[in-house]
Amino acid sequence: MTERRAILSGSTFEERIGYARALVDGDRVHVSGTTGFDYATMTISEDVVEQAEQCLRNIGAALAEADCTFADVVRVRYLLPDRADFEPCWPVLRRRFGDVRLAATMLVCGLADPRMKIEIEVDARRSSA
Repeated sequence: MTERRAILSGSTFEERIGYARALVDGDRVHVSGTTGFDYATMTISEDVVEQAEQCLRNIGAALAEADCTFADVVRVRYLLPDRADFEPCWPVLRRRFGDVRLAATMLVCGLADPRMKIEIEVDARRSSA
């Protein structure tokens, strides 16, 4: 039987909405759209670059719990309410994904909370599964 396991971050959104930060499904790991909230304090920076960095810390923690790293990521989706906020994030995103050369998409859309300036979602394949 294929492993199916939910990974929770402790975000109040997971409980209130009814989802998991990530789902391990066999050798696949699907990380839900992740924003720049620090889940321990449920605070968020006003700066989009700091939010992007926190998104990646949150994603990194979920990947680690799924026995993955950023090197295992095969697809990333960036969601931003303001397209002008994307380019300032490029150096942060390149540090995590520049050597991986994964498939990527950027969408301009509304997010659930007006304080959110970026949301990042990734899919990975576990090499150890």
